[in-house]
Amino acid sequence: MEFKNTLAFAQDLDKKDTLGKYRNAFTFPKVNSKEVIYFTGNSLGLQPKRSREFVDEIMTDWAELGVEGHFYADKPWWDYHERLIKPLCKVVGAFPEEVTVMNTLSINLHLLMVSFYTPSPKRFKIICEEKAFPSDQYMLQSQVRFHGFKAEDAIVEVKKREGEHFWRTEDIIAKIEEVGDELALVLIGGVNYYNGQVMDMGAITKAGKVVGANVGWDLAHAVGNVELKLHDWNADFAAWCSYKYMNSGPGNASGVFIHKRHLNKKDIPRFEGWWGTKKEERFLMKPEFDPMETADAWQISNPPILSMAPYLASLELFEEVGMDALIEKRNRITAYLEFILKEIDNEVDSSFEIITPKDRGCQLSVFLHGEGKGIFNYLMDNGVITDWREQNVIRLAPAPFYCSYVDMYQFGQILKEGILKK
Repeated sequence: MEFKNTLAFAQDLDKKDTLGKYRNAFTFPKVNSKEVIYFTGNSLGLQPKRSREFVDEIMTDWAELGVEGHFYADKPWWDYHERLIKPLCKVVGAFPEEVTVMNTLSINLHLLMVSFYTPSPKRFKIICEEKAFPSDQYMLQSQVRFHGFKAEDAIVEVKKREGEHFWRTEDIIAKIEEVGDELALVLIGGVNYYNGQVMDMGAITKAGKVVGANVGWDLAHAVGNVELKLHDWNADFAAWCSYKYMNSGPGNASGVFIHKRHLNKKDIPRFEGWWGTKKEERFLMKPEFDPMETADAWQISNPPILSMAPYLASLELFEEVGMDALIEKRNRITAYLEFILKEIDNEVDSSFEIITPKDRGCQLSVFLHGEGKGIFNYLMDNGVITDWREQNVIRLAPAPFYCSYVDMYQFGQILKEGILKK
């Protein structure tokens, strides 16, 4: 498709957009009494309007039923999380028994490493990407220290090539092969938070398994954004948050994947609690732990129902639309945004550099050479909600559920005004 940097062209794209009606399913913040252009779905997704109804239902059941809501609410609380599994499986490419919802992301990654980072004196190293998301760095450092190793000895970072802003799959695989039988775990972000790059999760997982390592994925920026085939890729485990592209609300519950080959094992290393024991025996209060035959065996405590309610509301939207349709619009609207950026760059004789490679989801990270944070502030003051990352990068994520093509055009005009006024 040949794009045009005109309002009429953007309006025409919106008219043809089969997902355009879902924009009205979300609530937009306002700046100067006008709905914002929202580019931070990669940080916190907008609120689906139906979320309030789902939360209110829980509040009503709590008020009217008290503790009996666990069993007699319309959606009983004791198995509430199970309602999230079917739609999640379609999003992450897994069987229902391989997925559960519990805790929050960093907690779940720690719990999963109890099972899948079990180092020996010979095999103790972890491979991650250079400058991984800080929480991942802290987790890995604390995990290796807990097992008696030094971070500088145990953690191997795969670096980008000199002068490049992205990782090459062949470099990651070469590092896996180099570390070889010393490698205990590969744990990488499936989509890099900074540059928006989508890793070749299938190829990297395969390489890790060849050398005998466990392979896990932090899917915080991937779930609900890119196609995932966790079971087919043979990943050992994965975890993700739900508040970015999945629109479940700030700090909300995390999803977990554990490959079915690891299920129904009583001797696997694992921290355990009563919600992981067999459902039919949970309230018999037996002293012995008898694990669920699913990923639910990794659950420790009863689920936070008020948190899961808006997650379930959002997952209804994913069920209605499907990942194929979301990805199709994601590709087109992100390409249009890239076109707009390049057009504005030419018109104002500026020097933008898109550091996101073509292997991407719906995020474009833009290096503002010579512009500085003033442009970011101008955008924010004029109703464009975007994200600043040092050094001199703004992240733009046109989430396909609620961003429009007119948003992309209007953003370009505001960006142009900001540069010309500086």
